[in-house]
Amino acid sequence: MKKGLFNIVAVTMAVLLLASTISWKVEKHYCLGHLMDIALFTSAQDCGMDMVSQSDENGEHVEDLNSCCNDETIITKGQDNLVVQTNDFDLAQQYFVIAYAYSYFNLFGNSFEEKPSFDHYPPPIIVKDIHVLDEVYLI
Repeated sequence: MKKGLFNIVAVTMAVLLLASTISWKVEKHYCLGHLMDIALFTSAQDCGMDMVSQSDENGEHVEDLNSCCNDETIITKGQDNLVVQTNDFDLAQQYFVIAYAYSYFNLFGNSFEEKPSFDHYPPPIIVKDIHVLDEVYLI
């Protein structure tokens, strides 16, 4: 249960970080007051009833204020000022970390004992238990 709760919290925090750093854009297109299209991250498609903008004598485009279509855009800026931290150790700090790790790992001594090898000198083959035969016991 503890591991499952930990995984749920980790995934929730990852999604929260992702949602807070991404820029969001929601665009809506209304035609005659009715919602026709919603687009996330892209531009909404128009309904095709946009009146063509007229141009006057000077060649400038004049938009018609009586158009039946309306576009609404909601933009949420993400967090762009993220700073990547790097921890560079100088030589003295590296020596300290190495010395600390070495002393910590050797604090409890060697946890293993080296067993003697009888590869060169094999032990004698015991045919009979001599102590029991001679009834000699070490006390």
